[in-house]
Amino acid sequence: MIGVVVAGLLAGFGVALPVGPVGTYLVALTARTSLRVGVFAALGVASADGVYAAVAAGAGSVLAPLLVPVVGPLRWASVVVLVGLAVMGAVKAVRRYRARRIDALQQETPVGARTAYFGMLGMTMLNPWTVIYFAALVLGGSGVTGLGERIVFVVAAFVASASWQLVLAGGGALLGRLLTGPLGRLVTALASSLLIVALAVRLLA
Repeated sequence: MIGVVVAGLLAGFGVALPVGPVGTYLVALTARTSLRVGVFAALGVASADGVYAAVAAGAGSVLAPLLVPVVGPLRWASVVVLVGLAVMGAVKAVRRYRARRIDALQQETPVGARTAYFGMLGMTMLNPWTVIYFAALVLGGSGVTGLGERIVFVVAAFVASASWQLVLAGGGALLGRLLTGPLGRLVTALASSLLIVALAVRLLA
């Protein structure tokens, strides 16, 4: 059972550690809102990883081939969503900077915890590579066989993913505290938007 726990942790960290557009958006979202919102957003990402881990552990051999034909459309959907979020974030940042509403900038929380959770859950679920990644691990001999081991594997993968996403959220909260001025927030928002667009475009490569 210890081996299954280790396999689940490694699987969770393996899919979570590469900071792609979703991770970048998580940091930017926390920086401009609050740590509470960032925590819920991080749990949304980890929940998606946990769902995919459960699906892969339960029926990876059946679902992996079926996903191949829809990888392209899902990839385009991910790009559209991420670019849209980046553009909206940049436009909102420019408008706020022009208005110079400093007090509103420091107190406003434009995204609620529930919206952050389900938004990041949906964004992460758009990524088909996650389930293919977990399916490959299970089929490649991770030692996950019985129901009990599969549950342990999924829980371990969720814990690993959640721990890393919370680290990213914490970094975003720290960044938000350091850059409290209007110019600092504008530069940070524009930089994160450009990075998200660049990472989204790389999904098409």
